[in-house]
Amino acid sequence: MSVADLAIVAALVFGWGALSARLERFDVTAPITFVVAGLLLTHGPLAFLSVTPSKELIKELAEFTLALVLFSDASRVGLHELRVDAGLYLRLLGVALPVTIGLGTLLAFALDRSAGIWLALLVGAALAPTDAALGAGMMANPVVPARIRRLINVESGLNDGIATPFVSVALAGAATAGEAAGHGPAAAVAELALGVVVGVAVGGAGGLLVNAARKRHWAAEGFAGPAVLGLAVCAYASAVAVHGNGFIAAFVGGLAFGTTAGRRGEPLIPFVEETGALVSLLVWLAFGAVAVAPAVDVLNWQIVLYAVLSLTVIRMAPVAAVLAGTRLDRATIALVAWFGPRGLASVVFCLLALEELGSPGADHAAAVITITVLLSVVAHGATADPLATRYARQLARQAGGDAGAELPGIPVRSLIRRATSRG
Repeated sequence: MSVADLAIVAALVFGWGALSARLERFDVTAPITFVVAGLLLTHGPLAFLSVTPSKELIKELAEFTLALVLFSDASRVGLHELRVDAGLYLRLLGVALPVTIGLGTLLAFALDRSAGIWLALLVGAALAPTDAALGAGMMANPVVPARIRRLINVESGLNDGIATPFVSVALAGAATAGEAAGHGPAAAVAELALGVVVGVAVGGAGGLLVNAARKRHWAAEGFAGPAVLGLAVCAYASAVAVHGNGFIAAFVGGLAFGTTAGRRGEPLIPFVEETGALVSLLVWLAFGAVAVAPAVDVLNWQIVLYAVLSLTVIRMAPVAAVLAGTRLDRATIALVAWFGPRGLASVVFCLLALEELGSPGADHAAAVITITVLLSVVAHGATADPLATRYARQLARQAGGDAGAELPGIPVRSLIRRATSRG
């Protein structure tokens, strides 16, 4: 990237930061803004500016962003949050998510058998994780019960880490045409196991040290946040250095850090999140620059059909099925099932596939992921606020309360009897 490119990108980041609140009132989100900017700067009337991100830069940026997102999301999920409604999390993450990956893989393979099972698995796994940040309007809406928002947020925070091993194995399998040697699926599984070990060691030890240091006032407040950022990068880099999976190390490291650091570590996580949010803008920009135009060029009815089914049946049917046996009411199940926006994790997986598998190997899979994410950004972004408001009003009518008040707990079929219980 040239100095001129850097100036343009920096100006975009500044402009978004200065006008973001105003733009979001018109449903113009950061992903939409930077995807369009990346597309226009490389394929549109502004292409003469010659913003050309290199393949090496895109790969490194994608890997760094995913490591930060995995670490910060996992570290936010404390054991006390998992114990609350543990059965619901187990249903969503332990049953619905694998079924979603399986259904997505089967559909991708059925629509394009020539691509092979490994690329089908790549598509199914890359599009399984959700991104609650793309529906910030709902997640920040106080009229939606806090436990509903927490349920969606925790699912979003953990499912990208759970899907990562499937993506890693799929990429390795696609790169070696299914061979079990070298960097094939067997080697990928070994790397995943090593990543878990490194993540537990680095994240757990780092959390204990941060807890002790803040308890004894050894850590200066201005540098405690950067310390955790360094820990996230250390977990990723340490695993890669010993030929382990850095993404799994970052994810497991975040879980270990959140557990061992406890409440003293919670105030430090936002620094990692804010850094991740900054670099995620650059990922969306790169996504618009290298993925959108090629996806549109090969767009066909199979890709459109997959995108629609991925956001509806493939996501909603498994979630509705596993939650049907709970005491959640139908409106709540429908909301949780629909609210599965595809976002940053899917974009990063797409960019990694393009860089690792190259063209034409990853072109079709990348196009499917790209179109699905773009459709999700529009559909979920446009429906987040209206559905949240409608849902809250329905619950308020059932409970006989005020539609603007935050309702307690997760609404169940016996909501009226529980309306005065504590959430």
